[in-house]
Amino acid sequence: MWEFSLNLKTENFELAKFLHNNFSSNCKKWNAVVTSVEQNGFISVLIAVENKHKEVLQNYLKNCIVEVICTVFKSSFLDRNLFLPLQDKLGINAFKKALLNFDKETDRYLVKRNLTLQNDLFLESFYQFRLSVLKNKWQELVTLANENREYLTSSESFLDLLKFLVDNLEICEEEISIYKDNEENYQILISDKLYQNKVFSEDSLVSSIIDLSPQKINLYCDEDSRAINLLHCLFEDRITDKKKMFINEISKI
Repeated sequence: MWEFSLNLKTENFELAKFLHNNFSSNCKKWNAVVTSVEQNGFISVLIAVENKHKEVLQNYLKNCIVEVICTVFKSSFLDRNLFLPLQDKLGINAFKKALLNFDKETDRYLVKRNLTLQNDLFLESFYQFRLSVLKNKWQELVTLANENREYLTSSESFLDLLKFLVDNLEICEEEISIYKDNEENYQILISDKLYQNKVFSEDSLVSSIIDLSPQKINLYCDEDSRAINLLHCLFEDRITDKKKMFINEISKI
């Protein structure tokens, strides 16, 4: 029997809860036992599995830990260290999301290279003391943005930098579709399935699309908006405006 304890500070209760639920749901196929305890300022997510499933479970846990570092921890790092000129919420959300996803493969590699699973891991300590190279990499990117704050006060310059970041993101989805409902919300469909089973506001739409980093975007909207205009600026040739194409075809008849 292989046993493992992933330990987080109690201040990260929500993250610990998320990981516990995630492990409980996904480790059933290996008949793993998952539980959690809170003591001495830490929440420990405990996992036990038969030795024959040890290797596959370790790989799964490593991937989960890598994603947590490269998303949750990096997002917190950006929030603490990034000082941008005042832009609209739509643009700031998009810029942070682009920075979050920029060069993510290298981020994953740096985490995985330093990650060895024995019998326990204190997540914050691992991040603080074993990932200095990764944090230095993030700091260089943040410093570059902060040092050019005045340059970024120009909307045109801000868009140029944001587009550069988006153009250099790894493609994650081949094709998505965007629909606008009657309540001014947006739906994102991937293979005819509703992304995250929810609708998105205008302020959250662009950052969500950046997260998906699609190769092709099918747009089904009757009218433009701030979000749609920004998507056109950032993704340009990747967007196909289906409704406008339909209207143009009708007009030719």
